[in-house]
Amino acid sequence: MESSQNPRITVFLVDDHEMVRDGVRALLDTEPDISVVGEAGDAEAAIGRIVIAEPDVAILDVNLPDRSGIEICRELAERCPDVRSLMLTSFGEDEALFDAIVAGAAGYVMKHVRGLDLVECVRAVARGESLIDHASADHLRARVAEGDFDPAIASLTPQERRILDLLAGGLTNRDIAEELFLSDKTVKNYVSSLLMKLGMSRRSEAAAYAARLDERRRSYVHSMTDLVPVRF
Repeated sequence: MESSQNPRITVFLVDDHEMVRDGVRALLDTEPDISVVGEAGDAEAAIGRIVIAEPDVAILDVNLPDRSGIEICRELAERCPDVRSLMLTSFGEDEALFDAIVAGAAGYVMKHVRGLDLVECVRAVARGESLIDHASADHLRARVAEGDFDPAIASLTPQERRILDLLAGGLTNRDIAEELFLSDKTVKNYVSSLLMKLGMSRRSEAAAYAARLDERRRSYVHSMTDLVPVRF
């Protein structure tokens, strides 16, 4: 960390592409209030160096050859809680976005973000703000609101999702039939269909899965409370 006499924002870069690291370093080093204090091309080297360097911000590529940037983020949150992690990725990977937020990432931006915007993201994260870019924030909130944040659940029809929720509540097929004004046979067919799509064989499995899904949704909602979308 920089002393109060030299309050520059210190940054550590982690990306397996040297050209990306060189580009980000060149961009940040032109800013008088930002200093790049180290870099690494893989997770193993990154963690040890970050612990020693104690930067204000660690810019982490989501996809690395040995471990994911999300794993680094999670470990840093435990070992170096003062280091703020800013995730950088080439693709709009929804699951990575969700997992990064839960892992404690302070921000998540795309590699095609404009240079000056990335600089402002670094400054915002260093100030203690939590952010993701505007498009990702809107998309994330929409998916969480719809409950569509799991690859398996996305394959279910709206009716199958309703029935899955009722299964999780402990309702029998007859109870579900009465709740949804359907015949017992129709409910049985829906249950068979959703079990097949989820790759499960028993109702109890589906009920447990739905309960875990709800817990995951609550975790995402809680983690999103302090997010500040950046208006690019």
